[in-house]
Parts: sequence; structure tokens; C-alpha cells
Amino acid sequence: MTENAGESAVTLVVGGAGKTGRRVVRRLREKGIAVRPVSRSSTPRFDWNEPGTWADALKDADSAYVTYHPDLAMPGAADVVGAFAKQAVASGTRRLVLLSGRGEEGAQAAERAVRESGAEWTILRSAWFFQNFNESFLLEQVLEGVIAMPAGSVAEPFVDAEDVADAAVAALTSSRHVGEVYELTGPRLMTFADAAAEIGEATGRDIRYVAVSPEEYEAALAGQMPAEEARLLTALFSEVLDGHNAHLSDGVRRALGREPADFADFAPDAAATGVWEAS
Repeated sequence: MTENAGESAVTLVVGGAGKTGRRVVRRLREKGIAVRPVSRSSTPRFDWNEPGTWADALKDADSAYVTYHPDLAMPGAADVVGAFAKQAVASGTRRLVLLSGRGEEGAQAAERAVRESGAEWTILRSAWFFQNFNESFLLEQVLEGVIAMPAGSVAEPFVDAEDVADAAVAALTSSRHVGEVYELTGPRLMTFADAAAEIGEATGRDIRYVAVSPEEYEAALAGQMPAEEARLLTALFSEVLDGHNAHLSDGVRRALGREPADFADFAPDAAATGVWEAS
């Protein structure tokens, strides 16, 4: 239970089946905290595009971990998140912890909306997750042996989703983090070529990185999703991977009092699960 929460209070996890959300849910339950993970397939159902679904999700919620799909940088996201934050406060939700993107100008508007909502707030600005390579959209490319991204040779301080979840739980359960903005990164800068090489070493396979143009990447995405979504995601990736995020931050250390996990430990552990074994 979070500090000063009532006996019937729950912690809402928006995106409770997501990459960080399910980790937050597991940690809170291990602490004996009542949790309500919600998504479009949960009961109660939660859909960012249907504000009528928000009230049931927020019922008796003392605190909430908020993740927005597909990304806070998307057009209109700040208005939607702001409306949700205001409704949360009006319904009695005391504390909001927002997962944000590092170096995303669009996401900062959503951050402002949460800060201005009247809630106790914490912002988690996260670098790219390690788990994008084994749980998300890059997994198929790893299995095929070629990681293609519009990132050139730009370095990124990839971060472990486990560290992000630890920081979220800390912020949800302790007032020490109220009013803090934590930039969460790993301990070193890596290019996508570096990541491919380390995954290749861990798996004993030849994994290559190929730099593609934004136009080539958008065309590839357009075969997997609506054209407008492909355009927006390509623009987002081009923005965050233009080099301005190629630096380390001390957010994990500030939030958790320890060093962040390293990709060098993640890759062998992930490989041991067999997730990267080519069929």
C-alpha cells in the first residue's frame, strides 16, 4: 500500500500488460499492494480513445502508473493525458507516475499536463528499452539476423525495463519521489551495431545492423500498420535517434540508489531463454 492510502485503495496501472506495466504489477503484488492493471482487453476495460472507460478504472485508485500508447509524442496525446490526469485527481487519485520519452519534445507537453493536474507527480523519462530486442518490434529482426533502423551510427543509452519498473514502484510507494523528473538510462552508450554484436556474441549467431533511411524505414513499416501510424513512428524514431540523446543520465542512481543494469548482462540472460534461437 502506498503511503497514507486507505485500506480500500488500489494502485492503477494503465497499460498493465505492457513492457513496464506488467513488471510494475508484479512488483506491487509482491509488496502486498492492491493493483488494478487495465488495458483495452481488461476488466474493467480502459481505452485512451474512449474517456467513458476511465471512470471504472479510476474507482478507489489512490495512485496510478500511466503509460500512453502508442507514444506521448503522437499528435493529441498531451490533451488526452491531461484530461485523464484531471479526471484522476477529481476522482481522488492522489499520485500519478508518468512514463515519458527521453528527448521527445511532444512528450514534454503531456508531462506539463500531468504536473498541472494538481496530483503528486513523478516523471520517468526513459531511454530505449533493452527489451525492444527480445519482447517487442525488434525481435523479429533479431531472429532474421538483420536489425534495420533509421539511426545511422548514433549511440543510445539503452535501459533495462526492469530498472524502469523499479523506479516506477519506488515513485508510487514513497513520497520521496514526488516532484522529481528522472531520466532513466543504462550505464553506457551503445550504437545499434554494438547491440547487434553483443546479441550475436550471446547467441553465437551472426546478427548485423543495417542503417536505413527514414524513407526506407517508413516504407517497411507501412506494410505492417496503417500508413499514417508508420509515418508518425518513423518521424518519432528519427527525432529521438538524431544524436541529441547520446548522453548518459543519473536517473536510476537518483531514484534507486544503485547503478543501472548493463546490456552486457541482459544479452546472455535473454539468450539463455531461447527467445533469439532462429527457427
